[in-house]
Amino acid sequence: MTELQPTEYLYELWDANWDDGALGKYEILRHEITKKTPKRIYFTYGNGRSGFVDRQKIEADGVVYHGYTMRRLHLAPPEIPHQPKRASLAELKQAMADAHPDRGGSDEAFIAARARYEQARNRSTEG
Repeated sequence: MTELQPTEYLYELWDANWDDGALGKYEILRHEITKKTPKRIYFTYGNGRSGFVDRQKIEADGVVYHGYTMRRLHLAPPEIPHQPKRASLAELKQAMADAHPDRGGSDEAFIAARARYEQARNRSTEG
């Protein structure tokens, strides 16, 4: 009786919104490893098609670019990047007040802070 081996995968960080607006809706796709040789790791992607990557390169770097499919493949699940949270209107208003020349700020800093506040306020009234 043969012992079952756990399924191994190559991982891809994929942005589900890459073609359709704001970036940052990341998912991790798994591509099943079907075979390993001393030089290559074979895997499946999309509808059962197969490809391979250089085993030495991916094992040395942890990641490799698969040019044919234009995928960056990882040996371990990559960390999902997080976009910074937008500052609230109250935080932007406080930053504008803190940057005011009467409170020790500079004209340039106040103008930049006011522009960020105005832009956020306009965005909030549009939605």
